[in-house]
Amino acid sequence: MGQLKQTSSVTPLRAMSRAVSFAVLGTLLFSQTAAFAQSTSQPANSRSAASQDNRATNNAASAAGFDDETGDTATPAANGATANADDALQRPAIPDAQTGDDITGSILDEDIRRLNTREAPIDETLPRRRAAESASTAETPGIPIGTFVLRPSVTQSINTETTKDGNTRQQRAFLEMDAAATLTSDWGRHQLTVTSEGAWQRNISGEGEEQPSFKVNGDLRLDLPDDTTAHLTAGYNFYREDTDDPDAIADAAQQSDVQEFSAGASVQRDFGILRGTTALALTRSIYSDAKLANGTTVALSDRNQTTGTLRGRVGYELSPALIPFIEATIGRSVYDETRDSAGYERSGHTYGAKAGVEVDLGEKLKGEVGVGYEMADFEDSRLSSIDTATLDASLLWSPIRGTDVNLDLQTSIQPSTTAGESGYVSHALTTTVTHQLRDNLVGTMIGGVIWRDYPTDSTINDELVYTAATGLTWNINRYLDLTSTLGYELTTRKEGSDSQQWRAGVGLKLKR
Repeated sequence: MGQLKQTSSVTPLRAMSRAVSFAVLGTLLFSQTAAFAQSTSQPANSRSAASQDNRATNNAASAAGFDDETGDTATPAANGATANADDALQRPAIPDAQTGDDITGSILDEDIRRLNTREAPIDETLPRRRAAESASTAETPGIPIGTFVLRPSVTQSINTETTKDGNTRQQRAFLEMDAAATLTSDWGRHQLTVTSEGAWQRNISGEGEEQPSFKVNGDLRLDLPDDTTAHLTAGYNFYREDTDDPDAIADAAQQSDVQEFSAGASVQRDFGILRGTTALALTRSIYSDAKLANGTTVALSDRNQTTGTLRGRVGYELSPALIPFIEATIGRSVYDETRDSAGYERSGHTYGAKAGVEVDLGEKLKGEVGVGYEMADFEDSRLSSIDTATLDASLLWSPIRGTDVNLDLQTSIQPSTTAGESGYVSHALTTTVTHQLRDNLVGTMIGGVIWRDYPTDSTINDELVYTAATGLTWNINRYLDLTSTLGYELTTRKEGSDSQQWRAGVGLKLKR
């Protein structure tokens, strides 16, 4: 009898568990494969369709004579859309740097698409915040007049003045009205600017000479081709001659009223690094009679004259901020009367030359400085020629925000009408400092000195004139200011008595 084969009850169960495990594993693998195939089927079809469209487009381009530089493989379009020619015209192109990025919706900035956005360095400079507009710097809107904008202003003030000349002392109180206006064109090309200002005085107590004045100037800028700019200017100036003027009539109750008419033209053109300027200026001066204390008048028509000046300048642009230059001038003065009341022929010529540099450092520093030589001679042989070295400067410096320093230095030859005198050399230095104390409060300080240098053979001694003034302007609002001024002037002479003048005033300024 044979031995029975030993079998265990665990063997069928183990076989069944293995079969179930393989079935579950197969089901999971099959489901993942189907899902993956379904997710990739649409891009594959899109890529296939895009490839076919691209082949058709390239074939058409080749037939039209264009080279095929793109190949048969097309780049998938955003959101799986087919990249055809119509879509390319209607949809903005994606930059090359973003071709391989996974983009959804509109094109996004790189920092937006990053999971961890960029952090700014600790020492990164933030954008400068724009300074708030204050009442002292705000410009009035003006009055539109066609293609122009008019900005007028009127100041009414009450003043007191004390003048001392030797042992003579005068004091007066007076009202003064100052008016000013600026008319500016608003054109796309060219520009016309007209500025005017005037002062009217009326004494309300005391004694003293009233000093009215008025002037208006116009400047038409023409923007021509080939880096060429032209200016046409014209002006009128009226003032009453000052008692301290060397040509003033002594002991006159009212000095001469002077009228000046001016006209000019200039052309400036850039020739690469060279800049050339040519200018012509004409001035006509007319003097009225002076009135004496006894009621008689002194005719001064022999001082009427016409002056013409031709100026040429050539500059070399080392940089936009630094331009050295050389300049030459020639002038001619012709008096209406061949000989004045003393029998002298005052007509003559002037010549001048200088070299300097133009500086433009933006808001910090701009202007020019020049040194040179100037000479004036006269037709009358009894009048000696006058010559002098010149130093001219006109600079605007802003050391800190809210502070402006204006420096002006001028050397000029001033002809005289005194019998036997040719004239004198004037050296004038004026400094003006303006500081914004508060948003609506501005302080101004002015200091100056004038040296009247007469020739060595002159019978008149040199004079020095010192001036100092200070003022405050409180901007109540954009259209109304409260002003106050305080000034002093001293004229010293080697021979003769000195003269002094004090002036103080307060007023209201209305502007539009």
